[in-house]
Amino acid sequence: MTDFLSAVSAVVWSNWLVYLCLAAGVYFSVRSRFLQVRHFPEMIRLLVRGEKSSSGVSSFQALAMSLAGRVGTGNIAGVATAIAFGGPGAMFWMWAVAFLGASTSFVESTLGQVYKTRDPLTGEYRGGPAYYFSRAFAHTRANKFFTVYGFVFAAVTVLACGVLLPGVQANSMTSGMTNAWGVPAWVVAIATVIVFAFVVVGGVKRIASFATLVVPFMAVAYVLVAMVVVVVNADQIPGVISDVVSSAFGLHSTFGAVLGLAVMWGVKRGVYSNEAGQGTGPHAAAAAEVSHPAKQGLVQAFAVYVDTLFVCSATGFLILSTGAYRVFEGGSESGDVIADGGVLAAGTEVGPAYTQSAFDTVFPGVGASFIAISLAFFCFTTMVAYYYMAETNLRFIVGRFATVRIGGQRGVSIGRVTTLVLQAVILVASAYGCVSTASDAWTLGDIGVGLMAWINILGILVLQQPAFAALRDYERQKKQGLDPVFDPRALGITGATYWETYEPERERV
Repeated sequence: MTDFLSAVSAVVWSNWLVYLCLAAGVYFSVRSRFLQVRHFPEMIRLLVRGEKSSSGVSSFQALAMSLAGRVGTGNIAGVATAIAFGGPGAMFWMWAVAFLGASTSFVESTLGQVYKTRDPLTGEYRGGPAYYFSRAFAHTRANKFFTVYGFVFAAVTVLACGVLLPGVQANSMTSGMTNAWGVPAWVVAIATVIVFAFVVVGGVKRIASFATLVVPFMAVAYVLVAMVVVVVNADQIPGVISDVVSSAFGLHSTFGAVLGLAVMWGVKRGVYSNEAGQGTGPHAAAAAEVSHPAKQGLVQAFAVYVDTLFVCSATGFLILSTGAYRVFEGGSESGDVIADGGVLAAGTEVGPAYTQSAFDTVFPGVGASFIAISLAFFCFTTMVAYYYMAETNLRFIVGRFATVRIGGQRGVSIGRVTTLVLQAVILVASAYGCVSTASDAWTLGDIGVGLMAWINILGILVLQQPAFAALRDYERQKKQGLDPVFDPRALGITGATYWETYEPERERV
């Protein structure tokens, strides 16, 4: 089974997907005139001045929900695997895919807002790739094709977020706790299921409140403590930067041979971490209450910066400046070690242990516990975000049948039954991830991320026009000194049924 999963992952994550992620980021950056740079102050302003309503969460809450999905084990164990299998140069390509991916994130998240709808069961906003693919072409000859395309994405997302991806987070969380405190995997599995069940049954509002409380705290605390370690090793930073840049382009004497792997692992782990183009960000973006889709598109673009340029960079500099790494030949742990920082104990597995060892160089005996706690927050909030995305796409698949009741008027609705089934499945997948091997968990996760990225990026390259029309409209209204309000009919955008009857139902937060 392990060999089969590895073969599938190799097909999904071929070089073509790497090229697609980078090329899409370049194209969207150029077409938007590098909005990720031009509108950076506006991103900050929108975070401070948000709206919310009984149907939607605030921009900051939506950002927190999005970061809950982005900031996870990819920021700790993911960075470690990128360096181990791609060399220090993988960090450069993680930065590159984050910078370029901010424009991709804007496009997909703006589309998520443009084509959002209300959930017939809860009244909350729902949206995402499945929604915009099926709605954008509703009045064209391509309607049938993109309706099916939307259902395919929804099915893949339910599989990925409900089955394949939670295990990666659960596995890393378990690994961190076992390394730090010797907690048995089965104990972590039981505790995870109990707490996870409490959060997910509360719906999007409870998920948003939970993410708003936990995500900012955990991200800031982690970056600050990591920076303390980096400052202590400040004399190593010039050498680290030199290694990262030179090995990114195959110019380093030791790491030059892994140039192709640096690009592959940098992009692979970069997309896994910041999720730009994967199609996950639009789900949280659609849940926000805003007067114009471009507002949340800009906020979600900022989320990519937070994830990779802040949190991942903190981990990368932490590992490299302390020498808590090994680089393996051939892109896997089975290859020979071509570089060893000299800090790791013999037999240390690639993953959270790298970061724990790095912290221990400055805080002896504390590093393992700090990373275990960080992983518990990072991974758990990511699992909660996965559930929300899986539920949103399940609701899309069920569609108008969600309110139909089984057993007559007093029976249970189809939407409720399918939701309960999904909750049970994701709880089982999380428990299994706690007790499975790390290699299998990561392979399954890579397959889920890759499949979603293929479908979403190809789709938004076709469906990009409404996002850029919204951007131009937003910029035009801002120049006129207005608080932009979106009217899709004035821009010739069809299928945006929510906005066609939009009446502000908001309050300042």
